[in-house]
Amino acid sequence: MSEAAEIIRIAARGDGVTADGRHVPFAAPGDLLHEDGTLEHGPHHTTPPCRHFGSCGGCELQHADEEALRRFVTDRVAFAASSQGIEVGELLPTHLSPPKSRRRATLHALRTAKGAVLGFREGGSHKIVDLAECHILAPELAAAIPALRGFVARHGGKGAVDVELTLADQGIDCSLRNFALEGLAATEAALELAQANGFARLTLDQGYGPEAMWEPEPVTITLSGKPVGLPPGSFLQATQDGEDRLVADAREWIGDAASVADLFAGLGTFAFALTGPAKVLAAEAARDAHLACKAAAGRAGLPVGAMHRDLFRNPLQPDELGRFEAVLLDPPRAGAREQVGRIAESRVNRVVYVSCNPVSWARDVARLVEAGFKLEKLRPVGQFRWSTHVELASYFSR
Repeated sequence: MSEAAEIIRIAARGDGVTADGRHVPFAAPGDLLHEDGTLEHGPHHTTPPCRHFGSCGGCELQHADEEALRRFVTDRVAFAASSQGIEVGELLPTHLSPPKSRRRATLHALRTAKGAVLGFREGGSHKIVDLAECHILAPELAAAIPALRGFVARHGGKGAVDVELTLADQGIDCSLRNFALEGLAATEAALELAQANGFARLTLDQGYGPEAMWEPEPVTITLSGKPVGLPPGSFLQATQDGEDRLVADAREWIGDAASVADLFAGLGTFAFALTGPAKVLAAEAARDAHLACKAAAGRAGLPVGAMHRDLFRNPLQPDELGRFEAVLLDPPRAGAREQVGRIAESRVNRVVYVSCNPVSWARDVARLVEAGFKLEKLRPVGQFRWSTHVELASYFSR
């Protein structure tokens, strides 16, 4: 009789993996896979806190304890570096955001014969899991689900609705996409939904772009103590906790640089944090985010120069980059191949790269290493708790 195979790690998509390469759903390191396919739980297997785990696509790793979860995030980032032959100077402790800390999420809703369902989709499916509880959303966002479900039940159409929720300074910013309001009663119900639930803003996209139906005062998000206008759909770090960790690392690594180029700057998450000792150029392609950053810097009298520029099609060139003592970049998941190439060719010798995709990050920074940069510090970050989505912050010098 052969011995049971031990699960030694969690793979990129969340399956447990044995030493001989077998993938086992919902398995944690230390579990034992028997010949008959049964799984014997080990020391790192824990009871999932949510009743929806296993069907809801919002979480893949609630069965893994804190140590296993932290190791998963760490290994994903460390493996990405090693896959490109990049030597890590110091691998810093992995940072995990706590439960019920997500301040933004996109849910889905659908009117049914019995009312409506609202929640995340099942993994690999279009079926919507009707949430009765959620252990990743901030409590304020979770509390709005019943009212939103009731609204869709009464006034939703035939198709699925995207429900984007963000916790702003003034409260919940709610955006409904693929939602057509038909008639005065539906319009009045939408306004009542916003008023009764204290929404900061209610935005509807009926196929012609987002239109704010309710916004008693301009919606803002505070970044490093500065209120910044929050355009509908703007990118925001998933948790305040995760943002604080990334910003703290960026501040430390940028150090005493007197001038910094913040590339893919968005609303100014890092730009506002770095001002003071430094003058900052904040370059961003999304016009609404660029204008919000520019206006906020002007109101606060901060030395932030906002530049509207598509860095994919028109990256900053080596001579432009040479005016700065340090560069910070936080690109989308696709990475920043062209911009990193120009950084490698420039005179810049201090780079902070924040990424939400270890694979594109590793591909990009291999170019920096070729150009003489050294990866001094690397921080794995798990903002999307119990998810296979992993982020990181890194510091390079030459």
